[in-house]
Amino acid sequence: MSHPIPAIESTPATAFQRLLDVLYTLRVACPWDKKQTMQSLRHLTIEELYELTDAILDEDYPEIKKELGDVMMHLVFYARIAEEENRFTIVDVLNSICDKLISRHPHVYGDIDVENEEQVKQNWETLKLKEGNKSVLSGVPKGLPALVKAYRIQDKVRGVGFDWEDKKEVWAKVEEELAEFKAEYDIDKPEESDLNKAEAEFGDLLFSLINYARHIGINPENALERTNKKFISRFTYLEQRANQNGQNLQDMTLEEMDIYWNEAKKLS
Repeated sequence: MSHPIPAIESTPATAFQRLLDVLYTLRVACPWDKKQTMQSLRHLTIEELYELTDAILDEDYPEIKKELGDVMMHLVFYARIAEEENRFTIVDVLNSICDKLISRHPHVYGDIDVENEEQVKQNWETLKLKEGNKSVLSGVPKGLPALVKAYRIQDKVRGVGFDWEDKKEVWAKVEEELAEFKAEYDIDKPEESDLNKAEAEFGDLLFSLINYARHIGINPENALERTNKKFISRFTYLEQRANQNGQNLQDMTLEEMDIYWNEAKKLS
């Protein structure tokens, strides 16, 4: 059975309704869409979010537009499944987030005065505790990657004033943690090192570096991913140059590979 194709719309409200119409039709007419559950969609949603963040890092706006659509489709899909189970509807979802945003912004919708972004964050965390959150950190998802989680933990506690004020003190903490790691892992006598203790100190060092990045306005996740992309680009160049010259990486010395690596560095 053929279903009519909803016309392209020109306003946010009608375009969103078009998405609902398309998704709801697929839910009853497409064998794959009919079969999906929240659990089956979960890993696909995670993939879509990573694809969106990749596009944002690349500043690829056509791709950002496409990935935003994919993510939005997933959100509507979850709401539709919940509606079928008589749990909540997309209207409930939208009104709920609007209500939360209004209540969390008393400086916009109420009579609270704020002077800067930090006061907004402090009010936000205070309001969350009043709403029933048992801890400032209860809103940090358990499943976040460790680096992102560390950043969010530090940002959360800053919202209630638990933070360094002087960037120099933060850097001093980095140097302190580096010294403690070196004390646990002797590079000249690695066999005498306790790897469990060294791992703990290395974690402290990473945590302090993330904290310093946050204090100077650098997002460590973005910084690390940019480095990942840069490394991939340079190593791919190295592979291509070796292939052009009939060389096999496994048979090359590090010095030989460094020649191509340095070429790649000059290009990026």
